Amino acid sequence: MPYRDIVAIGTSAGGVEALLFLASRFSPTFPASILVTIHLSSHYRSNLDVILSDRGQLLAGFARDGELLQKSRIYIAPPERHLIVDGQRLWLGSGPQENRARPAIDPMLRSTAVCCCARTIGVILTGTLGDGAAGLSALHQCGGITVVQDPTDAAF
Repeated sequence: MPYRDIVAIGTSAGGVEALLFLASRFSPTFPASILVTIHLSSHYRSNLDVILSDRGQLLAGFARDGELLQKSRIYIAPPERHLIVDGQRLWLGSGPQENRARPAIDPMLRSTAVCCCARTIGVILTGTLGDGAAGLSALHQCGGITVVQDPTDAAF
């Protein structure tokens, strides 16, 4: 099995609580980069990095264009920018909304499928609509591991 060093997480409704739960469980030496795309109100967008960093043992921050990936770190898609992965770098896209959202989950997952599928675990957490379904399917088709939160356990 290939080494998995990228975990790409997408979520929307109820996602803050789900991310807080996960952040509290990552070890400080977690052997992967964690990418997060979430549909949020502007209130949480400005504080999510602090909230996740305070809840767990990993540093969380909003991704910067051209930033190099580091393990044991949480990268959050910033407001109004798609989070795109290209090998070891993150890029911030300003393309059109997808699934009525920017940032959207599908662009993040599609980009991991193109560049890093064998290295990626894609995760969809709680939410109400279909953002992330196509990206997760692309990741699965190229050999990435895909995980979906049990609907009976999800907030939405």
